Amino acid sequence: MTTDDNAEPETSDSLKTFGEVLKAFRKRARLTQEEFAPQVGYSVETVSSVEQGRRFPSPKLVDKSEEVLDGFGAIKGAAKHLSREPGLANWFRRWAALERNALCLYTYESRLIPGLLQIEPYARTLFEEQLPPMGDAEIEENLVARMKRQKLLTERPNTSYSFIIEEHVLRRETGGPEVHRAQIEHILRMSEQRNIEIQVMPLSRAHHAGLDGSMRLLETPENRWYAYAEGQESGVLISDSKVVGILQMRYARMRSQALTLEDSASLLRQMRGAT
Repeated sequence: MTTDDNAEPETSDSLKTFGEVLKAFRKRARLTQEEFAPQVGYSVETVSSVEQGRRFPSPKLVDKSEEVLDGFGAIKGAAKHLSREPGLANWFRRWAALERNALCLYTYESRLIPGLLQIEPYARTLFEEQLPPMGDAEIEENLVARMKRQKLLTERPNTSYSFIIEEHVLRRETGGPEVHRAQIEHILRMSEQRNIEIQVMPLSRAHHAGLDGSMRLLETPENRWYAYAEGQESGVLISDSKVVGILQMRYARMRSQALTLEDSASLLRQMRGAT
């Protein structure tokens, strides 16, 4: 499964309001859902879910609806007031909200390239191979959400980011050789940012402090620490200071067990050249 951003969002007042606006313009145009859906390139099920306030409209759906229904800017205007993020799993939303204001964010990943570092073709491959399969609209929603989250790395230069990634994750050619090369190149570019540290946990490290699984840690502006751990179809936001303290201790040990920043960059350049 993908690790960050799947599952349909819960409904909200803003979603319901947008759905009513869309339905009103559709009826004004005297179109049924069955007639309207193919004109905007989505399934009847997707249109129905959006009108019922159960699914976020993708930017493409908003633009096409505005065009097809001659919305006078009202449909796009209603979309600007949607209050929930599209493409985020229910269990991930609280963590995503904390991410936006974090003073520092630490990520150890043993399964996939962290979502904040994924290039679009890499992320698209993950969503397209998702089981159960996603529809085209859902794939686009998840991509939009993931790419939007990545703006944190450039829009918050005063936030400190640390990533520790298992070497085997970096060597897996997800999406094929060309995507793999582009993904490694992107990670190298991001590692050049002053506020981003990327370390590789080498295969030669027989044992390290993170073998219990992937984890994330962050510090809020109020100097409170939280942790997040994720599994199959679930995620846990951890606020218990004792548990968070244990994970902080493990992450600190991993930083000393992983390759140095310089050696990590050197290994990444070797991988890039070998693809």
